[in-house]
Amino acid sequence: MDLETVSADTLGRSLTGIGINLLTRDVRGLAGFLAEVFGLSVHRLSDDFAIMRHGGMLLQLHSDGAFARHPLPALIPENPPRGGGVQMYLFGIDPDTAIARAQAAGHVVREPATDKPHGLREGTILSPEGYAFSPAIPIP
Repeated sequence: MDLETVSADTLGRSLTGIGINLLTRDVRGLAGFLAEVFGLSVHRLSDDFAIMRHGGMLLQLHSDGAFARHPLPALIPENPPRGGGVQMYLFGIDPDTAIARAQAAGHVVREPATDKPHGLREGTILSPEGYAFSPAIPIP
């Protein structure tokens, strides 16, 4: 499926498993963060929408305005951070590399890369709006 040209209804019917959709004030900014820090690919980028790809996983970004008729925006806090309480793992991305990129770009590293007892080396980086992304790889 060509993510640059697929119609919305074809894309929607193709989705399976668990889907993540993040509402954001700045689609282009969040897409840039995800591409720069984690190496996710960006598709269909506009002011209102983007598709992010990591392996076989798709992450959708929608502007607040694109969701104006949906009840979800009423739950968004007036004061940041937006993403409190949600941690999104990005498996297969080296946390040391991602954290170095995040620090170089001035992003907030909430947890440095650490070997965890559950067999992963992971860290946590906050997006500009407070979404927590955790790159993780298996400990050799």
